[in-house]
Formats: sequence, C-alpha cells, structure tokens
Amino acid sequence: MAYDIRETGSELRCHRLLAKGEMMVEPRGSSHWSSYDKGRDREPGDFDRMNGDLEEKREQGSLPPQCQPTTSQDGKTLVSFTKDDPEDPTNWSTRKKCIVVVIGMSTVINSTLGSALPSGAMPEIAKHFHITNDQQMVLPISMYLVGYVLGPLLFGPLSETYGRKGIMLSTFFLFTVFTMACALSPNWPALLVFRLIVGINAASPITVVGGLYADIFDDPVTRGRAMVVFMAGTALGPIFGPIISGFISVKDWRWTFWVGLMIAGLSWPPLLLLPETYGPTILKRRAEKLRKETSSESFIAPIELEKKGVKQMVTVTLARPIRMFLFEALVLFTCLYLAFVYAIFYIFLQAYPIIFEGTYGMNPGLTGLAFLPIGVGSLIACGGFFCYDSILQNAKRKNAAWAASEEYRRLPLACIAGPAMVISLFWLGWTARSSVHWIVPMLAGLPFGIGFLFIFMALLNYLADAYGTYTASAMAAASCTRSIFGAVLPLATKPMYETLSVAWASTLLGCLSLALSIIPFVFIRYGDRLRANSKFCQYLLQQKQAQQDAMRSKEQMSVEEKG
Repeated sequence: MAYDIRETGSELRCHRLLAKGEMMVEPRGSSHWSSYDKGRDREPGDFDRMNGDLEEKREQGSLPPQCQPTTSQDGKTLVSFTKDDPEDPTNWSTRKKCIVVVIGMSTVINSTLGSALPSGAMPEIAKHFHITNDQQMVLPISMYLVGYVLGPLLFGPLSETYGRKGIMLSTFFLFTVFTMACALSPNWPALLVFRLIVGINAASPITVVGGLYADIFDDPVTRGRAMVVFMAGTALGPIFGPIISGFISVKDWRWTFWVGLMIAGLSWPPLLLLPETYGPTILKRRAEKLRKETSSESFIAPIELEKKGVKQMVTVTLARPIRMFLFEALVLFTCLYLAFVYAIFYIFLQAYPIIFEGTYGMNPGLTGLAFLPIGVGSLIACGGFFCYDSILQNAKRKNAAWAASEEYRRLPLACIAGPAMVISLFWLGWTARSSVHWIVPMLAGLPFGIGFLFIFMALLNYLADAYGTYTASAMAAASCTRSIFGAVLPLATKPMYETLSVAWASTLLGCLSLALSIIPFVFIRYGDRLRANSKFCQYLLQQKQAQQDAMRSKEQMSVEEKG
C-alpha cells in the first residue's frame, strides 16, 4: 500500500506522522511529490514482535529513556524528540548553548575579517605584482565577495540536509588551507583564485551560524540576543582588516595573510568542540542507533523519508534560497536593503584612502584607524539593542498592544537606522576637505556604525522570526544578494569619486539610502499581510500547530494509559 509524502530538504526539527500515514513537510506548490511504499518487506506480526523487543530493551535499560518513537499503522516507527529530551538542542544547558554561540562568533569574525584583510596592503601587493589598473586593485576583495555569492547557495541548504557541524568543519578547513595559499601566492592570478576559494568557504559561517543559533534558541528573545552577537561579528571583523594590513604590509604584504592564518588557527580548538545542533540530523543518528540496538529496520527519522539525489538537491534544496528571493516579498526587500548597506561599507574600503590619504596625507595604517569610529558605533548599536529589548519585554509584561506585534519586536531599530545612515553619508561627504580637521569626517563613522548594525540586527532577526527552520535558506538569499552588491559596486568607487567629487559621490549614496530607508516602515504597516501571503510562513504556522496537537495527544494518551 502506498502513501504520498511531501518531499523537501530536512528543514524541520521534528515531523509529525499523521494517523493516516501522511507526512506534512512543505507548503503546497513548493516541492515535488514522491511515493513511499509503506510496510514494504514486512510480514504480519512483525510490528508486534518489534514493539516487544523495544519494550524489553527499555526495561533492560539498554534503550535511552527519552526515545519514545511515534508509531504508524504500517509498522514504521518515526523517531522524534520528547518534551524534555536532553538531546533536543533547545533543551541544552545555558553553558552548552553559550559555547555554541562563542564558537559561531569566532568563525564569523574569521570570515568577515578575511573579506577586508588585503585592503590596507593593496599598494604593496600591486607594487609586488606590477598591477597599475585601478579596477584590478579592487579584485582581491571583490573575488572574496564573489565567493560569498556562491557559498551561501550551497552551504545554507546543505546544512539543512546534512547538518551544521560537518559543513562548518569542512569549510573552515578549506578556509584555513587557502588563507595559507594566499600568503604563498606566486603570481597575481593565483592570488585571485585563492581569494575566491577562501571566500566561498568563508561564506559558510555567514550562512550557517544564523541557523545554528535558531537551532538552539526557540525563544525569540534569547534568539534575538544571540543574533546580536552574530551581527557584531559581521560588523567588527571587516573593521580590523584595514588596520592589520595597513600597518603590517609595510614590512611584507604576505604577513597580512599569515596573521589571518594565525587567527584561524586559534579558532580551531573550540571549533572541534562544536556539537551537532540540527534536529533532523540528531534524530537520524538516533534512529540508526535504535536500528543497531534492536536489530530492526523499522526505526526511521523524518529526514530519511525524504527523496535523495542530484535532481532533488538541485530542484528543491539548492533552489530554495532563489525561490525565497523571487517569491517572498519579505526576503526580496530585506535582501535589497541589506545589500545596499553592505555595499556602502565595501565602497568605504576604496573611498577612505581617497579621502584620508588623498585629502589629509595619511599613510595606509592611519587610514585603517579611520574605520574605528564605525566599530564604536557598532558597539553603541549593541547597547541600543539591549535597551530596546528591555523596553519591549517590559511592555509585554504590561500587555501593551504594540508589544504583541511581530513587526514591532524587531523593526523599530531599522527605522532609526535609516536616517542615521543618511546623516552619516552627508556628514562624510561635506566635511571631507583640507580646511576641516580630519577628525570631523572620521567621526561620521559613528552614526554609520550605529545604522549599519541596527539594520542588520533588525532585518535579519525579522527574517529568523518569520522563517523559523527555513532561516538558513533565508540567510543564504540575503548573504548572496549583499555579496553581489559588495563585489560589484566597489569597482565603480574610484571613477565615481573622481568624477563627482567626494561630496557629491557621498550625496548620491545618501539619497539612495534615503529611498531604501522606507522599507522597514512598509514592513511595520504591511508585514502581517506579507506573512499571511507567504507559503513558507503559513506552512510553518500550520506545522507548529500540528506539533502542539501531537504533543497534547501524546500527553493525553500517557494519562489514559496510567489511568
């Protein structure tokens, strides 16, 4: 007898097997159908004998007490988490969760530091390889960001199929190896290829860590605070790149990459301690263990019901971030706003030397220090987030109407960030002149840092709240889009600033930023409608309700059995 099963990637932490044998897995219209032959290779009575073996194992203590599989009428046993299951990542201790947060933070800092690492060393690198073309001098950073475009399309969905840990370890290994290769580059083309490969693997933490945190924090409050740590890593990493390379490259440009390799080496010991956090992968290992202990093939994990293969990987798993970008309004407009803000930062990597070396005569090391106000602004933004979060929690305790809104939980910070970004760009553009002290345009980085981090914290947290177990794919779409902007727009920086002047080039960026700053206001006004029209959001809402119904049913059956 055959039953239809919705087939998808392994996004769900726990699936519910309905009484009729149907599996609810993905929104209607977003995946393919496949047939799974229920009860195949089974004889009558096998299920009863298997259950007897299971109970015997449990009584002997050889079966973990938390293993309480859900059984179906056909004899298959679907392994799932119980209410207080210690293997469920959301039930881990605070200490263990903090370790995961710190490990994720360290990999993110390595990734984002690497993106800007050569910026202060470019004069020395260009001199060594005899590069004189301005567009080519941008390529070591742009090639890295091209890797950021390609990596998320792979690592986000793959982490939702094969788990987080394996993806994180394998990609960080390649990141480390090819960072060393950059330091040993024999020629210019080799350096660019190595930077591309490093960038592809560096995209893994940017893409996966958001999902990593969503795995262990099911409460939006704690998840939001963990995401602040993630966002701080993405903001602070690139700031230290120009400072390191600006001072070290005077000795030897290769030492820029040797320092990056040393930092990666320091991150390896904690990374090796990273536990698997993805629920479906943990359940698969549990099912494998049960099959081995009971000598029965009846135990299955939800992830094992899914069709595998190249076609499945390409049409469903890897295509999901693209589908979300094209058909999910929340993802599309979030990606566009984040991409522009991200690109401005990488434009600054080219514009700051024009301003502070060209106008004020600073060396590359001192120009690197000009990025410090952006870092200070980012730290101020972290404090601002926690202040707002405290206000929000107090409002919830008082049952304030606005505090119950999904949009007001995150988006007001983005509404503040938009004007801060605009002010920063006009400030920088119209004060960067020899008659004005260098500290004045440098301090324009303060509101930029505040706005930059507020926008990322607010909008990425909003995506995480809206898309739940699809977070990694939504993050992949956002990461891919902003990396395209970050790789391409800086190529036009020097021509734009030379043609329009520093003042008017910054004004152009400020006006574009002003136009995009309306997006979070639109989300606040129409966000509930957008989520109501989202297949992904509505499916997750239905799946959450199904899990709650299943849990209540299981508890009721337990009470009846005791009675």
